[in-house]
Amino acid sequence: MKMEKPRKKGDFMLGLLSAVVLFNAFAFFTNSRLTKSQILQIWTFTIAFQIFVDTYMNQKFHGYWYFDRGIDLKAIPALIVLIPPVNMIFLNRYPFGYPLLKRIMYVILWAIGITLYEWLAVLPEPWGYFRYGWWKITYSLLVNPLLLYIVVKFYELVRKFENES
Repeated sequence: MKMEKPRKKGDFMLGLLSAVVLFNAFAFFTNSRLTKSQILQIWTFTIAFQIFVDTYMNQKFHGYWYFDRGIDLKAIPALIVLIPPVNMIFLNRYPFGYPLLKRIMYVILWAIGITLYEWLAVLPEPWGYFRYGWWKITYSLLVNPLLLYIVVKFYELVRKFENES
């Protein structure tokens, strides 16, 4: 029987916390398009949508989870401060008004980048924090463009409502 090494307190989130700091710093220091109101709305939408999807994937379908299966307080940073800044970066540089092919290529490149990041997130702790059940990384590669499209459509709706005000 193989004995597990005792985990040092605090080292279980090294990869997650590094990503949170990096993504948030980059998102806020390079933002040139999004207003404070848009940031708040994108942030709130992202958290709500992610918690909805991730809860079903973890609790009901056991497809994937953060750290450990079930409700896990360690997963809170992943749920509330990891993906929103990524969506900010994505939207801040999205080629609105450009030909469809350019917009599609932008989404595909981002989907590939996000999937590569996910590949890093499944590394063992302390760097990794994401775990697969039956889910496979190829599923993410296929689903990520749809998720990015949903973010674009939500942002367009926010802008439409702002322009009507």
